[in-house]
Amino acid sequence: MTAAHGRRVLEGQVAVVTGAGQGVGAGIASALAAAGASVVIATRRAANGEPAAESIRAAGHEAVFVRCDVTQSEDVEATVAEAVDRFGGLDIMVHNAVAHAGRPGGVHLTGSGRIRPQIATATTASFLCARASLPHLRRRPGTLMLLTSPAGVEGSANLPVYAAVKAAQRGIVKSLAREWGPHGVRVNAIAPVARTPAMDAAVAANPDLEARLVARTPLGRLGDAAADIGPVAVFLASDGARYITGQTIVADGGGFLGL
Repeated sequence: MTAAHGRRVLEGQVAVVTGAGQGVGAGIASALAAAGASVVIATRRAANGEPAAESIRAAGHEAVFVRCDVTQSEDVEATVAEAVDRFGGLDIMVHNAVAHAGRPGGVHLTGSGRIRPQIATATTASFLCARASLPHLRRRPGTLMLLTSPAGVEGSANLPVYAAVKAAQRGIVKSLAREWGPHGVRVNAIAPVARTPAMDAAVAANPDLEARLVARTPLGRLGDAAADIGPVAVFLASDGARYITGQTIVADGGGFLGL
């Protein structure tokens, strides 16, 4: 179990988590499920999506895999419809999926082939997830979360496109918080730093990256997707966060202290 006092604080709720086949998405999905939510694992590939759902089921919780390309509105709408049809509604929409940022480098090294996928999966898909989920979130009312990054707060000399699309997501969060607040729907962002397959790939491409990240982190380690980031999502989805909207929660061990 998770959350305060071991209670299943999300009992009876339904969540969709995009990009939940591995990494931060999988950590969030498992934490939401442990807190009592029925979870839809929405990924492009069954090769990681189905094992992620099976892992949650093996722990005694409810989860299903649905194939979803977040850049395609019909896929996003079908995923939300599956959650509603299977579990009876939608309380929590978490958009985590994003295209790989690629090898670090300045803007002069960044071609269109790296720009468009990041805009499509981070920025455009945030709107698609919001649009598809709103009618159902209004009924509960529920909550929308976007996974951004400290780079979206402070910028990045080596990942300028990634920083830009993550900053755009923070703008979406603030705008939707204002638009949806009167309906009781809360919208927040999480900016995590955690060890994930994407992080491992970035470290392989840039071997001193991990040491630099740890050196700037007061807690002296990279986060764990399930143990450190997942509980943040549980909190934001719970009644404990019922007066929090339009915010970015930076879960990075203290590496960024500028808010």
